[in-house]
Amino acid sequence: MKISLLLSSILIGLSFNSFAAQVKTLKVQEEVVINAPASKVWDKANNFGDLGAWHPAVKKTEILSGTNNKKGAIRLLTLQDGGTIKEKLHAYNTKSMSYQYEIVEGVLPVSHYVSTISVSSKGENQTIVTWKGKFKRKDMSASPATGQDDEAAVKTITGVYRGGLDNLKKITE
Repeated sequence: MKISLLLSSILIGLSFNSFAAQVKTLKVQEEVVINAPASKVWDKANNFGDLGAWHPAVKKTEILSGTNNKKGAIRLLTLQDGGTIKEKLHAYNTKSMSYQYEIVEGVLPVSHYVSTISVSSKGENQTIVTWKGKFKRKDMSASPATGQDDEAAVKTITGVYRGGLDNLKKITE
């Protein structure tokens, strides 16, 4: 009897893990063209330790561990509504004006989230900022809760990116 219960538990666990692995990876990419030199835009967007300098949804950013703008740094974002998001820096490159990070934990309806912000020159006084990410929805069950499905995850991340990029354009032009 104990063996059959153990086998049932293992099979249920394997079934859930198998389904979770089948949840598709979602992608969002947003861009903005800014009428300003890339160096000026990068100077505003380059600080991993202060996303609030240009993203209106962020009330406060603090480095919890590691060194700002160095691989492995962990930041905590406190949002305007009091929610928090903890993120880890994966890569930072001043020369290519880009950085990549992951969400470790937070209030957004996503999991397995990795994102890259990059700034590139489109001429002497024009810059393209690209913010792209890959992620899965947070609720990986076969029937995700309302607001935790693929559509909600994509809509949320698109809104985060648009809000940040549109404000970056506003404050750097």
